[in-house]
Amino acid sequence: MAVIKCDNNIFVLETKNTHYVLGVDKYGYNHHLYWGKKCDIKDYSMESIGDENSNHTMLDEFKQEYTVFGSTVYRECALKAEFSDKCREINLRYEGHTIEGSRLTLQFSDKHYPLQIMLNYEVDDSCDIITRWTSLKNTGNSMIDAEKLFSAEFCLPSKKPYIFKNTNGAWGGEFMQTSNLLDGGSLVFESRKGTSGHTNSPYFIAHQNADEKRGDVYFASLIYSGNFKVSASRDLYSITRVIIGMNDFDFSYSLQPGETFDTPKVLCGHTQGFGEMSRQMNRFVVNHIMPKQFNDKVLPVLYNSWEATFFDVNCENQTHLAELAAQIGVELFVMDDGWFGKRNNDCAGLGDWFVNKDKFPNGLDELIDHVNALGMDFGIWVEPEMVNADSDLFRAHPDWAYHYETRDASELRHQLVLNMTRDDVSQYIFHVLDTLLTKHNIKYIKWDMNRPFSETGAQNLDNPKMLYYLHTMAVYNIVDRLKKKHPQVAIESCSSGGGRADLGALSHFDQVWTSDNTDAVDRMTIQNGYTMLRPVKAMRAWVTDIGWISKPASLDFRFNIAMQGSLGVGGNLSNYSQEELEICKKNVALYKQIRELVQFGDLYRIMDVDEGEILFNNYVSPDKTRAVAFIASAGTRFFKKRVDFLFDGLDDRKRYSLTVQGRKYEKSGSYLKNVGIPLHIRGAYYNEVVMIDEI
Repeated sequence: MAVIKCDNNIFVLETKNTHYVLGVDKYGYNHHLYWGKKCDIKDYSMESIGDENSNHTMLDEFKQEYTVFGSTVYRECALKAEFSDKCREINLRYEGHTIEGSRLTLQFSDKHYPLQIMLNYEVDDSCDIITRWTSLKNTGNSMIDAEKLFSAEFCLPSKKPYIFKNTNGAWGGEFMQTSNLLDGGSLVFESRKGTSGHTNSPYFIAHQNADEKRGDVYFASLIYSGNFKVSASRDLYSITRVIIGMNDFDFSYSLQPGETFDTPKVLCGHTQGFGEMSRQMNRFVVNHIMPKQFNDKVLPVLYNSWEATFFDVNCENQTHLAELAAQIGVELFVMDDGWFGKRNNDCAGLGDWFVNKDKFPNGLDELIDHVNALGMDFGIWVEPEMVNADSDLFRAHPDWAYHYETRDASELRHQLVLNMTRDDVSQYIFHVLDTLLTKHNIKYIKWDMNRPFSETGAQNLDNPKMLYYLHTMAVYNIVDRLKKKHPQVAIESCSSGGGRADLGALSHFDQVWTSDNTDAVDRMTIQNGYTMLRPVKAMRAWVTDIGWISKPASLDFRFNIAMQGSLGVGGNLSNYSQEELEICKKNVALYKQIRELVQFGDLYRIMDVDEGEILFNNYVSPDKTRAVAFIASAGTRFFKKRVDFLFDGLDDRKRYSLTVQGRKYEKSGSYLKNVGIPLHIRGAYYNEVVMIDEI
């Protein structure tokens, strides 16, 4: 698997199963030639085209790898910049290429201005995923202002319309999947809130009636946590194009003399079926994108105290909860909001990251030592990017929040966003968190962010439109510095639920919070949407008491759903009976037996609860010797639901043993995959966890 240089400046990126082909013609224009199943390399060529007429030019018709603004291009472009003399057009010439191992770089420069553009491609030989990004270099003495700076552009091969899958969620309903047929015009998926957000996702999935197993699927996912934009269009020539990268909404980047800027990277690929897409992305992100400290280690079972005590935390009630958590087999005890400053509700205290002496008169170590003596690690909640107006920090530094002097501040959740683009603010945040980790035996941080940006004044910046990007980079930088100094500490990305559960976050954080909605019935849908292009290992999933009244699912049912990610417990254990604690203990023990399968195995989404009332997922070990299947249904209609369950993902030639609904089976993988096991699903909140082992 490699980068192959052909005649006439044609380049073939060869993955495990596909070819991605691009080229540069004799005039220096970049061309996209092909993306799909492998063909004979000798057959690839570039075709010449001319202007259709004075209104439809050849540049508008070109399939390009990267379109710049200028000349007679009237369609969406990936790059637009303004030079020192106010010229806003870019005119590229090809300067050459380099091939270093599995990386290809095409270099272009403007014919008049000191701007270099490098298109970068990297191939992995174990899968069909290609990494793309664009680099800009200012080789002159004057600033260049880029007002549109996307990471990559794609041209899809078929002239038929594509269906685009994305999400259209909200707080408490993240990753709700949508499908849109693009037969003309444009589709846009974006965030303007400062993070990737709860609504659209920073990716595209394009197909023509594909399903989990079959059909051509083209996809790309952005490794970035700030404002993003995915813009897809289909023109009069029936060409479908997509650009993906940082949102050009309220954005520009000032490229200083001598500076080189790399856009956020994009992972892209072509597979057969959504299932293979998800499995390849899961493996690739875990192995190559996530931080190395913990990417190859199973995540511990955690307990979080939020639902049990809310802001009313103190040493006594946290100690009691820790003892109950240890009793059920928890490995990591996490104290949530309320431990610091004058934090008795969400109106005060954010920014004052010192221990509340009224709640912890002997400091944190009294609790931490007790948690450690119980055999658990200790974790803690913080929200570093935010500040309450009622805080010592804000009273001392009111200018540290984003603001305009002539505008009233919007205090969503009674808080303001700190200006992370200021060095003094970033240094303060690093200092207080570093001090917390240095003084105490803390092994885990839950990093939260509970509101989007507003009043985005940043008087410290010459170009305030850079703040969205610079804020995101500041968060990454602090997390990286903390992890380097405290490599034993795992850090979770939370943003009022799943508002920062993107691949950018996962290139720095060790896991993400999926949603504040932990209702097991709702989570069947939320977690299904999450797993499309995000790794299962990083998906935190809790068993809590939310939804108990309106959707009275049993504890076993709630564990069934939460065990399909990285398990946590968040219910008020103080209210649990001894019988309920034993149920928790039984399920935690079961999860420890199967978590390596769940966190590192291949996921086969066999039945979708939103399409057929039943959720059926199978997690299979890489060597296909073991698997665990989860079956769940909140309720089936019309008397009976007798279904042949097909256990996908197994080795046809191996024989397996499994017990389902009290009956033991010994069958071949081909039988389980093609004939299946007939099961009778009936009643409310049915759930079963099925262990499958090679005989």
